Amino acid sequence: MLILAPMQGLTELLFRKVYAHCFPGSFDFAVSPFISLTHGILRTPEKKLSDILPECNRDSIPVIPQILGHEPEEFVSMANQIFDLGYDEVNWNLGCPMRRVAHKHRGSGLLPYPDEIRRILDTVVPAIKGRLSVKIRLGYYSADEFDAVAPVLNDFPLASVTIHPRIGKQLYSGRPDFEKLKVVVATIKHTLVYNGDIVTCADYRSIRTAFPEIQHVMIGRGVLYNPLLPSMIRERYANDFPTPEGTLQVVSAQTFVRALTDAIMDMDISQQAKVRKIKEYWCLSMRSLPGTEEYKRRLLQLASLEEILDRIFEMTK
Repeated sequence: MLILAPMQGLTELLFRKVYAHCFPGSFDFAVSPFISLTHGILRTPEKKLSDILPECNRDSIPVIPQILGHEPEEFVSMANQIFDLGYDEVNWNLGCPMRRVAHKHRGSGLLPYPDEIRRILDTVVPAIKGRLSVKIRLGYYSADEFDAVAPVLNDFPLASVTIHPRIGKQLYSGRPDFEKLKVVVATIKHTLVYNGDIVTCADYRSIRTAFPEIQHVMIGRGVLYNPLLPSMIRERYANDFPTPEGTLQVVSAQTFVRALTDAIMDMDISQQAKVRKIKEYWCLSMRSLPGTEEYKRRLLQLASLEEILDRIFEMTK
């Protein structure tokens, strides 16, 4: 399977709906950006659940909601509210590397504390109404932290484990640790999903060849660098996927960027917020469009929404 990675501020409902319209069937499903168990969330859960409401996701990529936090009782309450919406699986974020998250023992910041992970799972797994999967890194300070976490994960009936073979302190820099990934493959008893640095068809084939036990791949920034990447992978390596009901229908990268920009323009937010949102995507998607790098970088310096739209129109017409 090909899975869309959760990217906070990027792969939210708006992106998933536009992508599903432009590239139907390219992804099997998406994991949503995390729902954080911040103080007061249980009193106003509708604010946190708006991205995954089923009635809003009918024409989107199928989604598995993700939860970030280390409070087991709140986790159970939020997960069961999500299951009551009709979902049968939630994902626990043990991979977010951001310092403001990790320093609160959330995301990858929880990985140095396997006993705490076990305590949370002891409460959560028997109390939730559906399945639990986990998205994880090798550790926060050191990949050796994974050695103590693996047996904890193996003691619970998880739906899957998605592994990003970096440590939290690396953020997204440096090379993935493929030697440690071999240990993961040999140790973890659950279905494995690979995540990290899949930006070309060759990257996909390299992982599938080196780790044939990992049959499912999650793609994050690679789909923003090249929106056609999932459909290219499916076409080039068709034997890895079930026979589709029909030919994949895809559009050009230019058409997708234009559609995404139009969707942002329809959002009920200020012009400044629209500028910020467009630039967030532009930083990643501009490499898939024609024109010199200097010409495209100039868009990031523009402050006027009208000028930005004119530039995008020139490059996507």
